[in-house]
Amino acid sequence: MNKFRCENCGYIYNSIDEIDHCLLCDGTKKNILPWNEKEGFIKEEREKKRVWVSDLNPSIARIEELCIDCGMCQKVCTEQINISYDKQKADNPICINCGQCIINCPTKALVPKYDYKKVLDYLNDTDYTVTISVAPSVRVAIGDLFGFEPGSFLEGKLVSALRKLKFDYVFDLTFGADMTIMEEASELIERVKKKENLPQFTSCCPAWIKYCEIFHDELIPNLSTTKSPISIQGSLINSYFVEYNNIDKDKIINVMVAPCVAKKYEIKRKELPGMNYVITTQELVMMLKECEVDFNNLSDDSFDSLMERGSSSGLIFGTSGGVMEASLRTMYYLMTKRKAPNNFYNLEEVRGVEGIKEAKINIDDLQFKVAVVNGMKNLEEILKRQEEYTYIEVMNCPGGCIGGGGQPLLPINKNKDYIKARMNSLYKNDSESKIRDCYENKDVIDVYNSYLGYPLSKRAIELLHTSYKSKKNMFK
Repeated sequence: MNKFRCENCGYIYNSIDEIDHCLLCDGTKKNILPWNEKEGFIKEEREKKRVWVSDLNPSIARIEELCIDCGMCQKVCTEQINISYDKQKADNPICINCGQCIINCPTKALVPKYDYKKVLDYLNDTDYTVTISVAPSVRVAIGDLFGFEPGSFLEGKLVSALRKLKFDYVFDLTFGADMTIMEEASELIERVKKKENLPQFTSCCPAWIKYCEIFHDELIPNLSTTKSPISIQGSLINSYFVEYNNIDKDKIINVMVAPCVAKKYEIKRKELPGMNYVITTQELVMMLKECEVDFNNLSDDSFDSLMERGSSSGLIFGTSGGVMEASLRTMYYLMTKRKAPNNFYNLEEVRGVEGIKEAKINIDDLQFKVAVVNGMKNLEEILKRQEEYTYIEVMNCPGGCIGGGGQPLLPINKNKDYIKARMNSLYKNDSESKIRDCYENKDVIDVYNSYLGYPLSKRAIELLHTSYKSKKNMFK
């Protein structure tokens, strides 16, 4: 049987009689050409076209039998992620673990490194207390794999499903996001006062952090030292939470369900301990189906108390611009002791799916210029004029975490529609929330009053902040 391959995305058709364009990428029929699979490719030629995935990569794996050597993964990595190098001369593959190659692979040959089986083993071991924390983006994406409308906000069903899997505690990661906001906003205020290490760059995206360490180590002093929400959540579970509940620290396993495969890399960094496993949205769905949990018919449930949930400022961390908007709300309050004006709660200038967004913000007599960036190629553009800005949010994935490499796989031509739906869902919940600021979150107040003291205190620095080092020499 003659086969045909789309030269644009690599998808293979057994026949093209019934189509007038590529159904996967919307390319024209002219790009669909005869393909003889018996010809194949010699190893050297196929490796020139593919991203180099190490067996030791904690985030990404390749199923060789499914790979058709289409080159889409390398195209995404070089053109979108901005990583290009000579594999013949390199000792190690350069990967920032973002997983956009997974999202764009037309044959599903690239997959997240699966860790959910290990998590299931711990759930079946009664000697361990197993917690799970849920990222904002998961609750607006998991429904895609269960027949719900794009962007459906399924927090209650998600919590109920995790209880069915027998997790001992189900936490909302927006608590960790709220703590990140408190520390990062306070850090920025100190830098503005001292006029040093500006602009401050956000530090929530592990793919961006690794890109900075490899390609722009001169910017490391400008990175916020505040840990990401996942790392803060892990740190406080292993200190504040276990002490409060008299739990053996050696008998607790902390799991995170995330939209992001780069988080699998982040938790293995020695400077960011706290979480034991990260499973993606895709993996969680595998767990639910293997354990025969009927997700669609579950009733809603609530997160556990004590670090129960965060404000809706923490919720919008899942979108590009959300970290910026949340931080500016809190920064306004910390600097003036007044609630931010209404425009800070609908900061349209930093919302949306555009690759670069900018805004000018006034706090009393001070004006700050800020920028929000999706993707490393767009980052390179903003770095040409970085001195203009006080604060820059950087996310690698399209739309932010909602477009992460661990999210449900979608037809490539539908990605933007789904990302917009997820983004709109998070912002809608923010607009309807009773608590929209992290400094009003009772759990945050309790942690500072009873344990940390205040933002940037000695204990807060010890538990909630970190430092980074250049990785440039590792990839010569």
